[in-house]
Amino acid sequence: MSAALAPTRCFPDLELPDHTGRPRRLSEVAGGDPLVLLASRGWWCPKEQRYLRSLLFFQDELEVAYARLAVLSVDPPEVQAAFRAGLGARFTFLSDADRRYLDVLGLRETTDTVHHPYRPAAFSLYPDLTVHAAYNGYWYLGRPTVEELRQDLRAIAMRLRPDRELAG
Repeated sequence: MSAALAPTRCFPDLELPDHTGRPRRLSEVAGGDPLVLLASRGWWCPKEQRYLRSLLFFQDELEVAYARLAVLSVDPPEVQAAFRAGLGARFTFLSDADRRYLDVLGLRETTDTVHHPYRPAAFSLYPDLTVHAAYNGYWYLGRPTVEELRQDLRAIAMRLRPDRELAG
């Protein structure tokens, strides 16, 4: 993972098609809210399928907590749309099918020299895309749990939201 993606650094404002094929900037996906961004090998990896299924209940929390979740992979939009529907996910999938950002982000999976997917990683980002935390998910247990992501987002919210404490 590139040192440019370390905490306190600004994650690049990527522009990629989403699962519908519509070009989206990462900042647009964040929509002014904290964002969890997952770099994924793609639909074909059983580890990715399992991990994303574990986040389905978390999407419900994020929708009421003013936070977002997005997945970045090399799968083309039509494949992402099918994968997303099969999971029952409502969060955004971003397609880097042309592999424009693999090396820019330093996230090329080096053990798969045929498909050249993303190496699994997770980032909790402030709304301005500043990195709060980065996780190397190459080994499955290196991926953040829902609770770790919840704690990251809580820490971000505590810094961003002056109204987080009840006035009394």
